[in-house]
Amino acid sequence: MFSRAFRVTASVRSLAAGASLLAIGLAATPVSAEAAAPAPVADEPTQAADNTQGIPDIVVTATRRAESSKDVPVAVTAIGGEKLDVLNSGGQDVRFLSSRTPSLQIESSFGRTFPRFYIRGLGNTDFDPNAAQPVSVVYDDVALESPMLKSFPVFDLANVQVLRGPQGTLFGRNTPAGVIKLESTKPGGDALSGYASGSWGTYNTVNAEGAVGGPLGSGFSFRAAGLLQRRDNWVTNTSTTGVADKKLEGYRDVAARFLLGYSSGDFNALVNFHVRDLEGTPRIFRAGLFKQGSNDFSPGFDKSKVALDGYTSQSMSQWGTNLHLDYHVDGVGTFYSITAFEKANVESTGDIDGGNNYVFPALGLNNALFPSNTGGVTRPEEFSQELRFATENMGGVTAQGGLYYFHQKLRYHEYNYVFPASGSRAADNNQDIFHNNTNENYGIFASVEYKATDALTLRAGGRYSHDRRYDRISGYSPNVFPPTLPLDQLKPLRASEGEFTWDLSATYAVSPDVNLYARVATGYQGPAIQDRVTFGSVPTVAKKQTTISGEGGIKGALLNNAVRFALDAYWSRTDDLQLTAVGGGTNSAKLLNADHAVGYGVEAEFEARPVPQLTLTVSGSYNFTEIRDPIIRVGQCGSACTMLDPVSGGLATIDGNDLPQAPRWVANVTARYGVPVGNGEVYVYTDWAYRSSINYFLYEAVEFRGRALLEGGLKIAYKTDSGFEVGAFARNITNQIRSISAIDFNNLTGMINEPRIIGGEVKISF
Repeated sequence: MFSRAFRVTASVRSLAAGASLLAIGLAATPVSAEAAAPAPVADEPTQAADNTQGIPDIVVTATRRAESSKDVPVAVTAIGGEKLDVLNSGGQDVRFLSSRTPSLQIESSFGRTFPRFYIRGLGNTDFDPNAAQPVSVVYDDVALESPMLKSFPVFDLANVQVLRGPQGTLFGRNTPAGVIKLESTKPGGDALSGYASGSWGTYNTVNAEGAVGGPLGSGFSFRAAGLLQRRDNWVTNTSTTGVADKKLEGYRDVAARFLLGYSSGDFNALVNFHVRDLEGTPRIFRAGLFKQGSNDFSPGFDKSKVALDGYTSQSMSQWGTNLHLDYHVDGVGTFYSITAFEKANVESTGDIDGGNNYVFPALGLNNALFPSNTGGVTRPEEFSQELRFATENMGGVTAQGGLYYFHQKLRYHEYNYVFPASGSRAADNNQDIFHNNTNENYGIFASVEYKATDALTLRAGGRYSHDRRYDRISGYSPNVFPPTLPLDQLKPLRASEGEFTWDLSATYAVSPDVNLYARVATGYQGPAIQDRVTFGSVPTVAKKQTTISGEGGIKGALLNNAVRFALDAYWSRTDDLQLTAVGGGTNSAKLLNADHAVGYGVEAEFEARPVPQLTLTVSGSYNFTEIRDPIIRVGQCGSACTMLDPVSGGLATIDGNDLPQAPRWVANVTARYGVPVGNGEVYVYTDWAYRSSINYFLYEAVEFRGRALLEGGLKIAYKTDSGFEVGAFARNITNQIRSISAIDFNNLTGMINEPRIIGGEVKISF
């Protein structure tokens, strides 16, 4: 995979060549032998120095400039430092962020390789590799399109920023719900520095990471970071038939990142290279998890036991690189270039029915109507190039604008395994459907900020984006129902659409410490293709969806920075909402455009330091969502569930239903208390996250309504002034087990959250 050269279109070559010439020209700037370590690369967030009297200011890059969070007319939350370390101490993937900020949910039916994000209720439950999501993940200023690339591990980060609401102007298409922005710690500093940490916990869960960086001289600096996360297979497969592994749910996830920075006067460059290798088991589907007529677990449920008879495996290798360049012209502004390439190879095979006993009706643990064992190999490749210019302040006016290009190649094979299995995957595989997809996007954007008075700041921006998608299906499958056979005669699918998105906002300083803001913005998700052809499905295309949102709020600090707060209220409407209807009876899938969906809610965040030793945070949100389309109907569940929607002709009317995976209430609380001891302190840190009940699918059924979930964490540690720390922690301390998603196939199958993990941790910083 690593040796395969990638090809790009002529327009991509032109942009890449232009960026390279720019780099060569700028690199020719004379370098002083005594050049200092590189200045922070553009867009890197900074934070004011901590103090014992108040809470330090939070600086974010939601507007592609470093600004105080209270000055940004966007609902944004930043998590970094100790809080990020504590939340991530249990060895979980990016899903640990779910419910940790207002209006944010993350779930997966693929485990660690395919997270699905939802902000303010807007997301996409589709599990196909070509699924488009309305929440963009931007890792080190590179937008990742493939849901599998979005799963790159979280380690050695300066912070995570969650931007809520449409971000179409500065971050492009597929951001109508918001953006998850992850920022790696960058090279810098005058001396060698770094850290190493390691924890061990329940099920031999290991979470070890470290980083080292500093100056190299002559304007160069570096930072190298690595991560190891592993867990034993802690679930026992009790099945005495079939070919499934006897132990499941373990993983070994290794990732590394190397950053090389260079600075000379007004020129900065940063090269980022990162890799990942994952081996483990796929997400466990638990047949008959739900008791018919309720959303309680079936009698006999045990989180540490399942009964599967199909093949189970998962692996992922990923690598990527990006080049950041910026050149400042004094009195004019700064030119930026970001060139990036990402590639992955993912194999995942699962027992989709989740059981080993086939009966009618398929009720109770481990029971299904018929066996289904599928898998696939997915290979996404993505190239992107952004050129941007940001002006200096010119009489109260600042502006930025640029060009963006993105090209994705997505190839994947779908396999199916027959039963009874012989034990040979090659012999049991009776299907190979090959998908060859391309996705191309380009955009042009501009944004202007005007300080009308000392108190009033106005902003406006716009972006034109255009998407082109191509999808070709070939291969063979005896499970494909007419009229889709033969596959080689299927016509390629194409979709091509564009959209202009914009935003307008105003910020008014009530005082030096408190701001009011109002914002109206639009977002755009490009056209989508659903190319599933098994179980009677036929390829479908959904046209673009567009979102308009208005919000207003207040942000600031009180009592000499002892209290920081942010409050906002919003309303949004998404037209031509893209929905994936999955029919449980046949496992078919179809893309639909609902007329529209509405959402509105309130969000709040408070942080207080009443005394120097105690820090408290409270955040929460109320999100109302509703599908509004009086004529749209989808297939009802095929698993003996108890339908709540009106059903006619086997189809359910979903007008008025909540969006899937959209809880009405989300809340989060943390508390930290430290006591000086010797040359350090002993501290206690606890965190709690709550989300109310959720609906798994477009239709509503009693069994597929997820119960409320409350997860808590606790850490007790001793930290010295010299950088040594030792402690104990617990994640999901109450061991509350809930279903977090489900499969509507041929039984009442579901998936559960992470179990309780208790362990110890050591960290050394220098």
